Amino acid sequence: MKSRPKHQIIYGRHPVVDAIKSGESIDKVLLLRGTRGELEIELRKLCKEHNIYISMVPKEKLDHLAKGKNHQSVLAFISPIRFYQIEDMIPLIYEKGETPLFLILDGVTDTRNFGAIVRSAEIFGVHAIIVPMKGSSQIGSDALKTSAGALLKMPVCKTNSLVNAIEYLQNSGIQVFASDLKASKPINDLDLSGPTALVVGSEDEGISHAIGKRADSTFLIPQIGETDSLNVSVSAGVMLYEVQRQRVTM
Repeated sequence: MKSRPKHQIIYGRHPVVDAIKSGESIDKVLLLRGTRGELEIELRKLCKEHNIYISMVPKEKLDHLAKGKNHQSVLAFISPIRFYQIEDMIPLIYEKGETPLFLILDGVTDTRNFGAIVRSAEIFGVHAIIVPMKGSSQIGSDALKTSAGALLKMPVCKTNSLVNAIEYLQNSGIQVFASDLKASKPINDLDLSGPTALVVGSEDEGISHAIGKRADSTFLIPQIGETDSLNVSVSAGVMLYEVQRQRVTM
């Protein structure tokens, strides 16, 4: 993956629309709450076509981000990376003769945690990270810095629905296991040697109910101490190490 410019914000109706149409890698679009008419219709249509999350926000937020510039009721965050499609990743992995390993982030919104997870994922051989368009960490220069540059090497796939993404992975022969503190099965009891996708949830709420139901199985990381739980980025690292341990010793 080639390096891209650091995270930028672009302002104004024409610049934002042109950036989307040109295929620029947009993390998300912010539109003034209450906006109606041609601009709203065009932006919603373009964002849907290009899988870009659009959020309606108050004028104060746009003014703060624009820092005095004329935002014309809209701005967009350009990501320092390009985004990939899950459908494109799977054939490439198999063509290289490798066993797929995906990491799915369900509600990880903290940028530092996200960057640390990406760093571990790159070290332990994850082929791609899957995140939802809504309810995920902003992928900008802070995430790039926290990942120590790993974000430039790690494909990230955005999806409208994690449940649909999991179903697609399963239909492609990939088993999906979700981390859940309420589970009874420890991670080391799972067979992670085959095509696998692991799900980690948010630090506050864990995985969503829908994800837990859709996964092939849930698991927990065995703990001895009394502290409530591991940090989500540490948990991801432990999980990925277990995958590597099993695959190396096979």
